[in-house]
Amino acid sequence: MSDEGVITEAATVRFERLLPGPIERVWEYLTHADKRATWFAGGEMELRRGGKVELRFRHADLSQPGEVPPEKYRKVHEEGMTTYGEITRCEPPRLLSFVWGKDGEVTFELIPRGKDVLLQLTHSRLPDKATLLGVSGGWHTHLDMLGARLAGRTPPPFWATHTAHAAQYEARFAKEDR
Repeated sequence: MSDEGVITEAATVRFERLLPGPIERVWEYLTHADKRATWFAGGEMELRRGGKVELRFRHADLSQPGEVPPEKYRKVHEEGMTTYGEITRCEPPRLLSFVWGKDGEVTFELIPRGKDVLLQLTHSRLPDKATLLGVSGGWHTHLDMLGARLAGRTPPPFWATHTAHAAQYEARFAKEDR
């Protein structure tokens, strides 16, 4: 299994990660605002079909002291950003899917694998290639942080990791377009 996202169709990217379990613990990191904020975005979720999703991004909280964000993310880094969505499927503790504003649908599937949990993240219905590229580097970085948190390790530097992943996806997708 590779940590890299795979384009499964024109507007869909999929990631797989084997994470330390148990499944209930991984579910909490997806659904509890305080735990989700340590690797992705805080905000409340109404865990039912049709429930509201609030994602409060505070990348400054994920960054290490002194880290400088890329220019295009500086305002979001400094001020934060909140987006909203709606839950389309919720089957605790194995499946969570939600529409994410205008940026498609995100689905987390959790599958027990002994003491570990296979996380399959699919981001589908992305509106364009630029968004596909952006979310690929972003999800890869956030999943690196989730894996570190669940393993009890210090997460990697957010912006350095994000910049490296974004460049890798840009080069890879450009090659695949040829």
